[in-house]
Amino acid sequence: MQQKQMNIELRTKTGTGVSRRLRNADMIPGVVYGKGLDPVAVSIKYRDLQTAISGAGGQNNLITLVGGGSLDQNIAIVVDIQRDPIKRTVKHVDLHRINPKEKLRITVPVVLTGTAIGVKEGGLLDLAHHELHIECLPGNIPDSITIDVSDLKIAHSIHVSEIPLPEGITILDQPKIPVVSVLGRVKEETEEAPAAA
Repeated sequence: MQQKQMNIELRTKTGTGVSRRLRNADMIPGVVYGKGLDPVAVSIKYRDLQTAISGAGGQNNLITLVGGGSLDQNIAIVVDIQRDPIKRTVKHVDLHRINPKEKLRITVPVVLTGTAIGVKEGGLLDLAHHELHIECLPGNIPDSITIDVSDLKIAHSIHVSEIPLPEGITILDQPKIPVVSVLGRVKEETEEAPAAA
């Protein structure tokens, strides 16, 4: 998991008008919260936020906060980014201050490797779950959960309980849930029309 840094500034004023002025200045309004911490309103440069969540880890990157008074040098992760439904511009960001010694529950993407035997035989690969819910210490957060589908045959699945995991990571999803399967392709048979007499 990548470790990033991000500058933050404390803000004393909140509200729609304040947030609009911040966004017009390429700043994003946000809030930092966590165990034993009252929510703290902050502002972040848009460019700094984009840099902090860049790379394979994305929003799961561990971010060292720089500035922000008592928040300085605290570690956080981005838990929510609110975007404009049309323009997709960032409107607000929620940060969760974390304790490096306490486990987190987060969502990570699933990445498939290999070509399934069943696909070579004409089947269709079906990824039912693009993300998995895991629990681990912040320092053990993986960029993704990798599943090798090379041995997967038609009409077979890989379930949560069958996924090999690095040490210290627990998947919270139900063990019997199929994550990826190979479906058999239905062959279309065309019947020849009877010849006209």
